[in-house]
Amino acid sequence: MRVPYLHKADIEAAANELLMSYHYKFGMEEAPPVPVEEILESLLGLALEFDDLDALLNKKGVLGATWVNERRVVINEMLDPTEDPSVEGRYRFTLAHELGHWQLHRHLSFDEDGQTILCRSKSKKDPMEWQADCFAGYLLMPKKDVIRSWEEVFGTHDPYDASEELYNMQSRFDEAGEASEEGLVVDLARDLAEVFQVSGLAMQIRLVDMGLLKLR
Repeated sequence: MRVPYLHKADIEAAANELLMSYHYKFGMEEAPPVPVEEILESLLGLALEFDDLDALLNKKGVLGATWVNERRVVINEMLDPTEDPSVEGRYRFTLAHELGHWQLHRHLSFDEDGQTILCRSKSKKDPMEWQADCFAGYLLMPKKDVIRSWEEVFGTHDPYDASEELYNMQSRFDEAGEASEEGLVVDLARDLAEVFQVSGLAMQIRLVDMGLLKLR
């Protein structure tokens, strides 16, 4: 599907606007982690469910889907953090990703039955999926909160060069024959990820994007 081009700054502004709407309405403290479930349910009035999306949609690898006409978001049951706490970060990112579809794309996509369905496959990165991923990162890891957390750790805005740590990590994985993108996350990103309740990889990507972390 063709989607309008959106600059990263536009996507970040949309995420920040949603956060401001939540804080304005509920007056909650602006500190991580972002209450992504409350934003979806209480602010936007969307229904949140878990289901076996692979079976429901007859597609493999679908992590989340949004039925716009029904105002309903369904997350793959394998990401239910109450069943497996280790998937909390991926669950929250998927939820924020679906919020990205809702905020950016809900007026764009209609299937043959006139029912809007937006899905996410972990292997598919078309422009609409990329935009929703960007939105999720900005929503869960707002720039001002990341900078504040960075200052608490380092006392400065200067970037941290983790290229040697990443090189050594890559070497160990290569020797073990267990190279894994998710495994190549530096310690600092893992530590901050706990604050924002996202995956270490998502945190690392955000820090690199903000210029706070150098990996090469």
